Amino acid sequence: MQSLTKRKSSAAYLGLLTAFALILSYVETLIPFQVGIPGIKIGLANLAVILGLYLFGWKEAVLLAVLKAFAGGLLFGNLFMIVYSLAGSIVSVFAMILMKKSKWFHVPIVSATGGIMHNVGQLLVAIFVVETYSVVYYLPVLMIAGTITGLVIGVVASIVLPYIQKVILKGVPLK
Repeated sequence: MQSLTKRKSSAAYLGLLTAFALILSYVETLIPFQVGIPGIKIGLANLAVILGLYLFGWKEAVLLAVLKAFAGGLLFGNLFMIVYSLAGSIVSVFAMILMKKSKWFHVPIVSATGGIMHNVGQLLVAIFVVETYSVVYYLPVLMIAGTITGLVIGVVASIVLPYIQKVILKGVPLK
């Protein structure tokens, strides 16, 4: 009975993290963040994925990343946004899973790696879509942007994680 109760509360928390990711995706569409280079975004919704990875595990993080890409694309974008976001999210989440499993890196570094790899995944799709390797010239700029935004998201995650873990460990019921 204990595991069933735990499983139900995990599903509820994952639902909350998914909703949180979609809210952050929407908020990001409202922020006028233009640097003149295609593909650079703040990546606020990735906060939910990194929280899911550290709170629940790799399977839940993969689920969150996929749900975030599909639902965010359907609600706030188009088919191309879904394809780019899904590619970036999958590459990103698996890189973060490997980094976390090594136990050598703190949350901000894991998140920064996720930010970089998200851009790499999207760049791979861009190479396929435009049928040229010339978009690789964006890679250094995208790596810098992914590092900065990933570090910021990781710092925020490392600040809020202990508080969320306390709520979950206390078994605060969700109503």
